[in-house]
Amino acid sequence: MKSSNTLRLARRSALLASLLVGLTAPVAAVANTVESQQSSESVPSGTQGALPTATPEPSAEAAPMPPQAVPEVSATEVPAPTPAEVPAAEAPKPGTPALSAEDELKQRLQGATLGQGLARIAEHGDPQVPTSEEQGLWATAKAGAGAALDSPDTDSFAAATNFWTPTGVLGVDVSSYQGAVDWTGAWNYGSRFAYVKATENTNYLNPFFTQQYAGAGSAGMLRGAYHFATPSLSDGKTQAEYFVKNGGGWSADGKTLPPLLDVEYNPYPSLGNSCYNMTASQMVTWIRDFSDRMVQLTGRVPMIYTTADWWNTCTGSSRAFSDHPLHLARYSNSTAGTMPSGWSNYSLWQYTDSGPVVGDWNQWRGDLASLRDFARNGPSVSVPPSREAVAKPFIDGAAAAVPALGTPVSDVICGLKDNGCYRGYVNGAVLWSAGSGAAATLNGPLRKAWLDSGAQNGPMGYPVSAQGCGIRDGGCYQSFQGGEILYSAASGAHLSRNGEIRSAYRAAGAESSILGYPTNGEICGIKDGGCYQTFQHGEVLWSPASGARISYNSAIRTAYRAAGAENGILGYPISGEICGIRDGGCYQAYQGGEVLWSAGSGAHLTRQGGIRLAYRAAGAENSILGYPTGAETCGLRNGGCYQAYQRGEILWSPTTSTQITHHGAIRTAYRAAGAESSILGYPTNREICGIKDGGCYQSFQNGEIFWSAASGAHLSRGGGIRLAYRAAGAENGILGYPTNTEICGIRDGGCYQSFQRGEILWSPKTGPVITRNGGIRNTYRTQGAENGALGYPTNTEICGIRDGGCYQSFQNGEILWSPRTEAHSTITGPIRTTYRAQGAENGALGYPTKTQTCTTNTQCTQPFQNGTLTWTPTNGVRMVRQ
Repeated sequence: MKSSNTLRLARRSALLASLLVGLTAPVAAVANTVESQQSSESVPSGTQGALPTATPEPSAEAAPMPPQAVPEVSATEVPAPTPAEVPAAEAPKPGTPALSAEDELKQRLQGATLGQGLARIAEHGDPQVPTSEEQGLWATAKAGAGAALDSPDTDSFAAATNFWTPTGVLGVDVSSYQGAVDWTGAWNYGSRFAYVKATENTNYLNPFFTQQYAGAGSAGMLRGAYHFATPSLSDGKTQAEYFVKNGGGWSADGKTLPPLLDVEYNPYPSLGNSCYNMTASQMVTWIRDFSDRMVQLTGRVPMIYTTADWWNTCTGSSRAFSDHPLHLARYSNSTAGTMPSGWSNYSLWQYTDSGPVVGDWNQWRGDLASLRDFARNGPSVSVPPSREAVAKPFIDGAAAAVPALGTPVSDVICGLKDNGCYRGYVNGAVLWSAGSGAAATLNGPLRKAWLDSGAQNGPMGYPVSAQGCGIRDGGCYQSFQGGEILYSAASGAHLSRNGEIRSAYRAAGAESSILGYPTNGEICGIKDGGCYQTFQHGEVLWSPASGARISYNSAIRTAYRAAGAENGILGYPISGEICGIRDGGCYQAYQGGEVLWSAGSGAHLTRQGGIRLAYRAAGAENSILGYPTGAETCGLRNGGCYQAYQRGEILWSPTTSTQITHHGAIRTAYRAAGAESSILGYPTNREICGIKDGGCYQSFQNGEIFWSAASGAHLSRGGGIRLAYRAAGAENGILGYPTNTEICGIRDGGCYQSFQRGEILWSPKTGPVITRNGGIRNTYRTQGAENGALGYPTNTEICGIRDGGCYQSFQNGEILWSPRTEAHSTITGPIRTTYRAQGAENGALGYPTKTQTCTTNTQCTQPFQNGTLTWTPTNGVRMVRQ
């Protein structure tokens, strides 16, 4: 409404200074006149008084009409909340001390003004962004008006006389924004009528209304009051009653203009978009309720102030108010432009928000006589019929369509929620409201459930259709503003309220779906602010984070409920149950994991965490593991966890992370050894195949398990034997795959492990040593291995000696082999000492051809290739050459 050009700012600053710092003589005279006339100059309110003529021109008009009686408004009606941008303001009480300039300016800046949104759009393109002038005045008020305002500009009025004006009768509109008005100056410039803001919503009164309204009348102008509509805060009827009680009345005295409804761009960000977040039909209903109540209270339809753009956008180009006078806002120096839908022309045109002297300026489309006639008479309007009369034909029509209701037992009674009405019948009632139409409710389970929920005052609101039966299982249902009520003999009658749960239920097919009928109402206040509703064959759960999801009766739901449902580790479902996966299985996803089911495995949880991630990475049910066969189990060794599947397990520990053990020989061997509780501990990688001879292995914290088709699966546990095996090349070395697990507790606390091509023996004194398949090992085994005279090996078999021979040392001797002599031992003692002294296989004797033999400590003999060594106690060792 207010532009930001320099001239206008200068003029308004000057006028503001005259109002707040020291009133000029003409303004003070008008103010004094207003004050002196308060006893006789009444303001339209709940009972409208006629204002006496106060025009400089003699009037030949008839005596004013007597005031109309206005019905009292119920004191129990509660006004809607006040937006933060609309502080409540009360008119000053008689005897109240004069306000400071700063406080008066702040009081003036409260509340919206006629055309405020249009002015903001002109400057910013947004009705909710204050104009530069508004921002400047607020800054002035915060800084202290008395110190910030300049002295009056004596040239401002003269400059203002250069403003463009259309032909015809001119007038102004004002609000608290203008404060105490120079009505004489406005009259002298040509203003012959004025509209004064009275109210806004049900909690704002223009603190300057009395002096502005009376001042305009005292200056000789026709005057009327306007109400700034905030449709989203309270209903039209309530705002109309508040307006009439606080200055919005009307008398056919020829000087009181009809009440004006200012319905335009929303200036308050807290109330939503330009249309107050209301639909076109909601806006039209609101305006109709306001207008109907104004007619009932004053006998006069209100004039409507608006713009073509807002009207067509926010009412959907409604043509429902063409019988109302139009106060059109369009700032132009030429024409009023296109009319809003429904009007062919305007009555008043607000052509500028920067009019001369004060306020916004308007043009009456006619002469002064026609304006006075408009004020006195206006279009003839009949008082709308009572609510009961409006509702009765609708109620009677709805009752006729439901013969089962029987005969009426009451008249049409109104005053229900949303101005609704009802009529009682022998077997029920018919209810009507403007928003729902008329519909019957028959005595029975559906109506009882509706009444128990609070009837029209509860979450279901008014019925919008009659009861319908013959649906699944002989059930019945009825639609209401807030949802439906469904009934079957098996389930009883229960509410299905509008919302995400009902939407999910309807999308699934409602009672015709697998869920069937509801078995209770929607229950809220569960975990994380969620809600749920149970049905014959399942439930629907909702939370702000997960949305509404169906949990059908099934093994999956049973597992979910057993785990604590939304209060358990899974939380709320985030998908519906999905079937048709591998082997005809199903699954459902939750905030904290999944539940998978197949006929072969049953239903089991996979909860979020390392095990589930590893399972999903492996391909979940499509992987080698298949479906889970149990829930994740924790509390194992070292704080570990595991989960079993159709073809394996996944194990986790804090130090090893997650690893899979597939069904097969390796896993069988691992389980037989004690799994994670065994010497092996947890797996450190998954089973790896494709090694030598098509074999596989898996590593564990303390060892490995090797498998091949020829050897089977055997452990290679951590320790000296495994280190020696790995050093020898493991399965790729001379030993090949293990053929048994390491065995301990043999002679002197030793251990051994057999392989495809040998053994590894270990003792505390000798460490791990390999004995590989061949003549030496055969001789060693024949002589009792570690339990024989030789004891444990002390090195690995060494070849490449004389004549292509080999040997291996033991604790108590050696075994030597050559192609000609095969393998024979030399036992620690005199014969071996002599043999070694003569160069062993490299000496004259060559390789042994037999093992040493003794006869009870009297004689020992051992033959060699080139002689024999004999020992007796008396002769020692003697050699006999061949």
